[in-house]
Amino acid sequence: MDESRVNTSAPPDDLDRRLILLLQANARESTATLARKLGVARTTVVARLARLEASGRIVGYTARLGGDEAGRSVQAFVGITVSPKAGREVVKRLSELPELRQLASVSGEFDYMALLRADTTARLDALLDEIGEIDGVLRTNSSVVLALRVDRQT
Repeated sequence: MDESRVNTSAPPDDLDRRLILLLQANARESTATLARKLGVARTTVVARLARLEASGRIVGYTARLGGDEAGRSVQAFVGITVSPKAGREVVKRLSELPELRQLASVSGEFDYMALLRADTTARLDALLDEIGEIDGVLRTNSSVVLALRVDRQT
């Protein structure tokens, strides 16, 4: 099959999923090594990567901190409830925090769930105060990460 003619909006198949898993484990893996591990031609890997990037399924490559660096920081999940119609401004203000790693709108008890990473518990405490002082934030609920059991995030 000519990989360049594959629809970029097609759902990922098994090869795409295996390729993504390999990239999550090591985003710097060479296309030749990826092809060998997947049992396909290097050109197939190149075409698949181009298609996954063009479709928005892969949006970037990043460096993950090692155990020492990650171990010197503290992470917390923060549930955030906002007043009606304040969401856009709250998201804008939260996006300005360099310690914000992820922000998702969610269903359930909270409107948003944030993942924060701070250098110290004192900085985390200050961040939580900053978030609580944003106009439109009604309530927060924080859970500090004690140990990461599974991490498939790149």
